Amino acid sequence: MPLYHKLGDFPQKRHTQFEKPNGGFYYEQLFGTEGFHGHSSLSYHVHRPTQVKEILNSYSVEPKIAIGKNIKSLLFKGFELKPENDFLDSRKAMLVNKDCIIGLAAPKESLRNYFYKNADADEMLFIHKGKGKLRTMLGNIPFEYGDYLIIPRGIIYQIEFETEENRLFYVESYSPFYTPKRYKNQSGQHLEHSPFCERDFILPNELETHDEKGDFLIKIKKEGMIHEVVYATHPFDVVGWDGYNFPYGFSIHNFEPITGRVHQPPPVHQTFETATFVVCSFCPRLYDYHPKAIPAPYNHSNIDSDEVLYYVDGDFMSRNNIEQGHITLHPKGIPHGPAPGAMERSIGHKETQELAVMVDTFRPLMVTEEAMGLDDGQYYKSWTE
Repeated sequence: MPLYHKLGDFPQKRHTQFEKPNGGFYYEQLFGTEGFHGHSSLSYHVHRPTQVKEILNSYSVEPKIAIGKNIKSLLFKGFELKPENDFLDSRKAMLVNKDCIIGLAAPKESLRNYFYKNADADEMLFIHKGKGKLRTMLGNIPFEYGDYLIIPRGIIYQIEFETEENRLFYVESYSPFYTPKRYKNQSGQHLEHSPFCERDFILPNELETHDEKGDFLIKIKKEGMIHEVVYATHPFDVVGWDGYNFPYGFSIHNFEPITGRVHQPPPVHQTFETATFVVCSFCPRLYDYHPKAIPAPYNHSNIDSDEVLYYVDGDFMSRNNIEQGHITLHPKGIPHGPAPGAMERSIGHKETQELAVMVDTFRPLMVTEEAMGLDDGQYYKSWTE
């Protein structure tokens, strides 16, 4: 997201001395992506951010694959995932490939006893149920139902919930999340036809600066492993920063749908993109207004991508027997479309109140054992009359 933001204090010129009021210097850190080519920010720390005291344990969190090469349409009952107290323990990978991990989480407690950093992947957390605050080294972001939280790789964070019933849909991406190029002009500003604009983003605020030494546990995810690393100083010791690489939020309720006289294709719902998949938001909207319009989506073949739909709320017009928290997977190689009767039912309807998140990956997805534990077992037959 090419949007400049800043918090706290920092020198007028980068890479120059920044003195503390009582003597000594703050320590500058470049926080960037894609080498020195992508978005970056410069942060200024009370202590050197490089002080590792100890590495305690390392253990694997690699997903266990149940189906490596899949051709079957599947439905997973996401709300049957059992809640767990710990934030990381509650995260369960459902679908994976070399580019991303798509999963669910139902954490009951806030992440307070340690800090977390994903060293491999940018994270997108979609808040289905719950309310609270994302606390990060670059500032805090409040969140509630319907919010996307985009957390660049390398960000150290904790998450606080005001609620006990929390349901998250998440994606870990090995390439950065951006807003779609076609929504922006040459300098990166969102254009008039974009379904959202810069005003809609929830930017970090409330910068915490802790001047503390001791033992601070950070769990770092890297190459399918969690490494428990002890830092010598509090990781939230930033006095100021500026740049373009930082966490932010965006509410799905601020997405303004693009409609037309006849049914519009899924790309009009696109919200984020990476080099390897796209994310779309299906929101309440008016249906197509041609006098002969068919509001239900037409049948289409998944030739280039696997389609994942996470159902959030409302009446899902194109499907039968879909409930909140369900996930459907429509794999490449076979066509899919409205359930029997859905096309006919849709004719004459003027609007929909559905709310869903879609992830289309350009490479096939493998199905995990965790996902198969939530599989309804019958979905692939649901188009049979």
